[in-house]
Amino acid sequence: MSDILDKIVNLFKWPVAVLALWTLPSFFQSLQYFRFGSVYFVALVGGFFVYFVGSMSMDSGSKTSMQIIAHELTHSFFALLTLHPVKHVRVADDNSGGSMGFVGNGNWLITIAPYFFPLFCFIYMLGVSIYLRVMPMNWMLSVFLGYLTGYHIDTVLSQIHEKQTDLKKVGYPFCAMFLPGANFWILGSLLAFNARGWSGFMLYQNLVWKLSFDNTKHLLDMLSSL
Repeated sequence: MSDILDKIVNLFKWPVAVLALWTLPSFFQSLQYFRFGSVYFVALVGGFFVYFVGSMSMDSGSKTSMQIIAHELTHSFFALLTLHPVKHVRVADDNSGGSMGFVGNGNWLITIAPYFFPLFCFIYMLGVSIYLRVMPMNWMLSVFLGYLTGYHIDTVLSQIHEKQTDLKKVGYPFCAMFLPGANFWILGSLLAFNARGWSGFMLYQNLVWKLSFDNTKHLLDMLSSL
């Protein structure tokens, strides 16, 4: 079953890259719809800076180890998501890198996942969904999400470089097309979730699609008028 799923996922590799590139301008257009003066956004930014201030005083070895663990766990999450049992997750003793193994051949999504998907933010979102069933929203939750968002961004930026074998495996042209749009889509989705939970998340997806289609229509109108 995993082999069939791999073939389906691999079939959509380049269409997804084109889609990410197509929706990239929508992220910047969507910013005007966010209420950046709300207490939840201010708290989010506060948590974001708390992470970076704290990371400056953190032991470099511990920080690197945490980033490697997040990296390998994200590989593992997408391996399980595409029906590949995980055999091991390891971090080198000298923090020079890590590895994970799974059953089967795998697919591009497993390989590229740590470079755009915020696993800990996703776990937070699931946890908050349960919490909000019994307790009201408060600004401390936004601080925590801001902290995790800072951690995710720092981890991604530290691991995107020319020596990264994962990027070479999926191809640099693909990375150039996919990663900017995918990362900005994630950031916009996190902002939307912070503002209005899962309903905000869904509204944001609809907004991105609408803006992208409007951009395409405007482009076609300009070309037809030439």
